Amino acid sequence: MIRIVERVESSANEVCDGKLTLPFEQRSKSRLRAKLDDGQEAALWLPRGLVLRAGDRLRTDTGALIEVRAALELTSTARSTDALRFARACYHLGNRHVALEIGPGYLRYLHDHVLDDMVRQLGLEVSVETCAFEPEGGAYSHAGGHGHAHGQDHGHGHAHDHDH
Repeated sequence: MIRIVERVESSANEVCDGKLTLPFEQRSKSRLRAKLDDGQEAALWLPRGLVLRAGDRLRTDTGALIEVRAALELTSTARSTDALRFARACYHLGNRHVALEIGPGYLRYLHDHVLDDMVRQLGLEVSVETCAFEPEGGAYSHAGGHGHAHGQDHGHGHAHDHDH
């Protein structure tokens, strides 16, 4: 079994020895048994509190380099050109501790029909999509680490709290 032990800074041009595609929930865990995309068994043994992002590079205990990919997931995407409605939706979802991906004119969360109804009542259009989900890292995600910004090279977000 491959043992993945650290996230490393590496250039996007550096060739990886394997790929690991995971949904967000699993990318939020420090200890995990998984399979690489080629079927090889792997164990994540990473520092606690680390949240993996698409494009992150991981090193195995034998020195191999593994690229992280975000799995496609069923999500709800809400859109609005009204800044106040958009802010209210973000507030109400955040108040419920819903992981949110926020982009220009849209917010995205893992699909939930109850949340969809609430967001529609707040005046946003909601559609169900299957896509990669990269939520915000949280209020403390920038302390001691790199932020995560869309539309730029993917940085490395860090969750400041324990595994979920």
